[in-house]
Amino acid sequence: MKPVRKAVFPVAGLGTRFLPATKAIPKEMLTLVDRPLIQYAIEEAREAGIEQFIFVTGRGKGALEDHFDIAYELEATMSARGKSLDVLASTRKKPGSVVSVRQQEPLGLGHAVWCARDIVGDEPFAVLLPDEVMVGKPNCLKQMVEAYAQVGGNLVAALEVPPEETHKYGVVDPGARDGRLTEIRGLVEKPPQGTAPSNLMLPGRYILQPEVMRALDAHEKGAGGEIQLTDAMAKMIGHQPFHAFAFEGERHDCGSAAGFVIANIALSLRRDDVAPAVRDYLASL
Repeated sequence: MKPVRKAVFPVAGLGTRFLPATKAIPKEMLTLVDRPLIQYAIEEAREAGIEQFIFVTGRGKGALEDHFDIAYELEATMSARGKSLDVLASTRKKPGSVVSVRQQEPLGLGHAVWCARDIVGDEPFAVLLPDEVMVGKPNCLKQMVEAYAQVGGNLVAALEVPPEETHKYGVVDPGARDGRLTEIRGLVEKPPQGTAPSNLMLPGRYILQPEVMRALDAHEKGAGGEIQLTDAMAKMIGHQPFHAFAFEGERHDCGSAAGFVIANIALSLRRDDVAPAVRDYLASL
């Protein structure tokens, strides 16, 4: 079984739900407390053993690559003033470890992943959606990598949601369960209300075999007229092992303004340097 060394980050979206904030900066650079969304995803991947980080970008996304580059003027100024550079250590990556490729048209998540096919090559890879922030010890992807070592094949994170919310997500048709692992018999992208096969949704963490790229080659359009990753994964069921993994931890959906604000509060309360002031403010409301 080949190890999971590469991770794909689909970051080409326009972030229209956060306008005007995202008019000039990528949505993935919006900050939770003092780190941008993309950094949470990169740190999660790095802790899970990922060695190469693949950004699928679009126009106006250069700040994502800049964030993980050396900032000569900033570092020189901080050094001259006697300030520690430790705060920037997590933003510096080995040369060649951060790679980007363009998604030239907004054709869906499946198309974004397919754009990374030549960089992924013939080995398993992870996919992380940066606006889904997972908090846990160990983190979500690391838990998944450990489970992948047991079952191989394809593995997706799964979380239970209220049945009335299943129409918003990709949903699992479950088979046999073994602890936190559930065999997947089928996948449905955004099923109409009342038709979902379960309340297990896909929150944006995947470990996939390279054959999914062949399934995406067809560029078949699914829900919303987009090329859906869920549809391509569904074609692999029955041909390769396919499991859902129940992640132990918290999920924060930062794709909406309300979810983003809630995530800021939740993560600030985990910080010893920030939590006291936040608690005092909340108590005063």
